[in-house]
Amino acid sequence: MTNRTERIRAALEAAFQPLALEIEDESRRHARHAGRQGLPAGETHYRVRMVAAAFSGQSRLARQRAVNAVLAGELSTGLHALSLQLSAPEEAGAPAQSRP
Repeated sequence: MTNRTERIRAALEAAFQPLALEIEDESRRHARHAGRQGLPAGETHYRVRMVAAAFSGQSRLARQRAVNAVLAGELSTGLHALSLQLSAPEEAGAPAQSRP
């Protein structure tokens, strides 16, 4: 079984074919967060930075809704917080490097 980071990466790559994608598990920073009560340890808070041509011409809200729709399964099974930085290539400036 894959971990949540790998599932998020696979889902986002399949849906958006990003030019750059960074996924950071920030769960450790929220260990005492009140909203985490009853949730399993780890894999609950993520930061995603993604550059994709699919975002060209879309509003910030439309981009976030698209990502949330793709990750609906994760959001319903313990993904508690998702911080998104979503850019079209023309907004990103110099090409960013993808990180595993």
